[in-house]
Amino acid sequence: MAYGTEVDVFEEHRSVLMGVAYRMLGEFADAEDVVQDAWLRWSSADRDNVRDARGYLVRIVTHLSLDRLRQTQARREAYVGPWLPEPLATDFLSETLPDSSERALLAESVTLAMLVVMESLSPLERAVFVLREAFGFPYAEIGAMLDRSDEAVRQLAGRARRHVTQRKPRYDVDTAAQRDITERFLEAAAGGDMEGLMALLAPDVDVISDTGGKAKAPRRVVEGAENAARVFIGGADGNEKAAQPQLLFREINGQPGLLVLSDGELDTVMVPMFRDGRIARIYIIRNPEKLGGVRV
Repeated sequence: MAYGTEVDVFEEHRSVLMGVAYRMLGEFADAEDVVQDAWLRWSSADRDNVRDARGYLVRIVTHLSLDRLRQTQARREAYVGPWLPEPLATDFLSETLPDSSERALLAESVTLAMLVVMESLSPLERAVFVLREAFGFPYAEIGAMLDRSDEAVRQLAGRARRHVTQRKPRYDVDTAAQRDITERFLEAAAGGDMEGLMALLAPDVDVISDTGGKAKAPRRVVEGAENAARVFIGGADGNEKAAQPQLLFREINGQPGLLVLSDGELDTVMVPMFRDGRIARIYIIRNPEKLGGVRV
């Protein structure tokens, strides 16, 4: 097989490989490392006997991701403050997946809320869930990838699906309404309008900030509308670098998100989640090491 051909085949499947690795790991940088390792194995493999390049490569990425998950468990347990998945700009889904149903399925499987829930699955459950629910691989093919029987894979899939269904929060998906509420929220926060903020927040709203100890933000989950509003009143979200930060709307993990730029550099990613026309949860990622998947 010519060198150019092996590159072409790998690049043809790169987006799927990144999709599997990112959903498995919840970390963009780790997913890139896994895909690079997969390329090294692919480039040195005996490809003449490979009949299904996509399945072969996904199997490599899945095993590498499982190994990486087990290695990072201790690191996450020692993490300073709440741990959140690395945010990922997903505007490309609209361009690469013109089919709206397929785009919706993949976008739902990559939301921050879904990735947070998947953190509570075992590594094998997570692998089966990603391969089956997000990418539609048949049970038999997943079993071959994981060296498990068809029945074992079905049991893992059922257990994972029940777990996710029980723990996955219910949020609204009206993009236009979400942007309108977010703009009103920002206007109220900038103007110090406590009453205006409270009207936009669900009574049980919570704010989860991920800084890794490398930026200023609450290190514990902030619960309740009044407490959450106070986080944002008067610039209390910890963005002290710029008096007038630049705000940009972007699609983050399949949902409307907000980028905060300080001196032209990405400082914060904020993703509000909505329920019944109010903000029910706000994810804030300020750890600079976690912003590589969002390019301004």
